[in-house]
Amino acid sequence: MIDHYAVLEKNLIAVDCVIFGYNISDKELKLLLIKRKFEPEYGKWSLPGGFVKRGESVLGAACRVLYQLTGLKDVYMEQSSAWGDVNRDTGGRVITISHFALINTYKLDPVMIEASSAHWRSISRIPKLIFDHKKIVDKAHRQLIDRIKVKPVGFELLPEKFTLVQLQDLYEAIYQRTIDKRNFRKKIISMNLLEKLDEKEKETSKKGAFYYRFIPQRYEDFKRQGFYFNLDVQ
Repeated sequence: MIDHYAVLEKNLIAVDCVIFGYNISDKELKLLLIKRKFEPEYGKWSLPGGFVKRGESVLGAACRVLYQLTGLKDVYMEQSSAWGDVNRDTGGRVITISHFALINTYKLDPVMIEASSAHWRSISRIPKLIFDHKKIVDKAHRQLIDRIKVKPVGFELLPEKFTLVQLQDLYEAIYQRTIDKRNFRKKIISMNLLEKLDEKEKETSKKGAFYYRFIPQRYEDFKRQGFYFNLDVQ
């Protein structure tokens, strides 16, 4: 009997990670990039990635790449898309499965970031990337915009406590446009997912703004009761 698997042409399977972060002070959505350390395209800007190892799942490979780069585990990550154009990688026939992750930059291991020579770049000022990586980033960004409208995943990018102004700044950074302040606050407060703290942020104003924190368990409880998160604001 012929072993059909043995005679088939082998292709390489890889993962590429679109890692989003956010900086409260400069109000920009960031993308973590690396300088490629091997040919082809040595020294050029690239998404972090790697080949799927034998006995490793695709998600497992993506999590491994992210951990080796940032030192973080248990972060929000989801599969984005598959990219299989025949000539997408000049080094060979490589099919890649892209993922996007949301990380809290305050939890990053600076030693690991420095060792990996990774750099944060603004989503609005991305340098030229290798292969089809810009398309991968653009699709992940569109998916992130869709997610934050219907899931509270945006809080993954913020510190534990934040002001409503800082929360709106985050959404505007992801949307890449301004949104109505009154409408935004009305919607987020009405969902009853935030706890108002007895503490104010006074670095940016004399009067100060109250801090809030997101309550994940409250969201899970509401969701079981049929609650639908909706923060699609203009």
